[in-house]
Amino acid sequence: MAQPAWEHEPHPLPLDSAPLPEYGSGSLADLLPTLAAGMGVPGTAAAIEELTPADRNCVFLIDGLGWEQLKAHPEEAPFMTSLLASSRGGTGRPLTTAYPATTATSLASVGTGLPPGAHGLPGYTVRNPDTDELMNQLRWQPWTAPGAWQPYPTVFQLAHDAGVHAAQVSSPAFQNTPLTKVALSGGTFHGRLGGEERMDLAAAQLAAGDRSLVYTYYAEVDGAGHRFGVDSDNWRGQLMYVDRLVQRLAEQLPPRSALYVTADHGMVDVPFDEQHRIDFDEDWELRAGVALLGGEGRARHVYAVPGAGNDVLTCWREVLGEQFWVASRDEAIAAGWFGPHIDERVYGRIGDVVAAARDDVLIIASEREPKESVMVGNHGSMTPAEQLVPLLEVRS
Repeated sequence: MAQPAWEHEPHPLPLDSAPLPEYGSGSLADLLPTLAAGMGVPGTAAAIEELTPADRNCVFLIDGLGWEQLKAHPEEAPFMTSLLASSRGGTGRPLTTAYPATTATSLASVGTGLPPGAHGLPGYTVRNPDTDELMNQLRWQPWTAPGAWQPYPTVFQLAHDAGVHAAQVSSPAFQNTPLTKVALSGGTFHGRLGGEERMDLAAAQLAAGDRSLVYTYYAEVDGAGHRFGVDSDNWRGQLMYVDRLVQRLAEQLPPRSALYVTADHGMVDVPFDEQHRIDFDEDWELRAGVALLGGEGRARHVYAVPGAGNDVLTCWREVLGEQFWVASRDEAIAAGWFGPHIDERVYGRIGDVVAAARDDVLIIASEREPKESVMVGNHGSMTPAEQLVPLLEVRS
């Protein structure tokens, strides 16, 4: 007699089946060091071999635009699509983000040129070992001294110290945030509200130096994905708009320039039902032995009460192991999820248990995280839809 489906033994996903970020050769953390090394900035090294040095480099980061989403929408993004395999003046390939594939982690990797295990922003929310509180690293709440949390210099700082004209062009709201300070500071910050203004000013900042390193940013592709879902009319409209921004900037590049268009993560739409949205606040098995629930729906850090770590790991594997890669802290570190090494100050920020989604599922927390629990589009894990981001190049 066949065994009933609900009585089958769970088969946790093997950890070596998780597709790791390409730290050191093809990740977001490798982009700025490669560009800076091409301009002769001390303390940087080229890791992405196919990128040709340029005197003036601009990185345009589009929040939430994954490689797979871009390739699936050629009609909405004709200019960027033309760069995927351009034979004249451009090229395109994917990079990986880091784990987790989330904005705070990725921006820190971009700006410092380091993986999360070194820069120390390994998730959306993580435990501060000094206070045993969850810290939101995007909103920087509760406030923590930025220089102690992330002590490494940014690539912009190294470039500025080497005589390169370094600049960031973004929303004025980001100018003085702790995340900007630890991830993207160095040189000068220029706040502009409108996308067109940012593109025009980014081009002007490129031309302002014989050697220049410029960063600019657009957020609303991510916002539309969270609120309405990838492939919604709202999301498609944002993609169409940002495609025009990329073209506007590309057409204004001064001589000896390279523009690189990339993103911080992709996105996955998750259905609204109990099968796909597992509510931690309503699940006594998942809550047992857990002191703090960190991370986000597709990339959880789970902090156990003292002495309960092994029991929590066993339970989470039994409940989620066929839909999530579930690892202990030491297993995730040994597997290289957060990079090739972990700084001592970062070790306790990583969960006792780390859970990364493989399927289109979430671990929501309807009471603790009401806003995050109702988002349509989500990200964080190691699937290609979340991990792969474009690297599009235009040269003048």
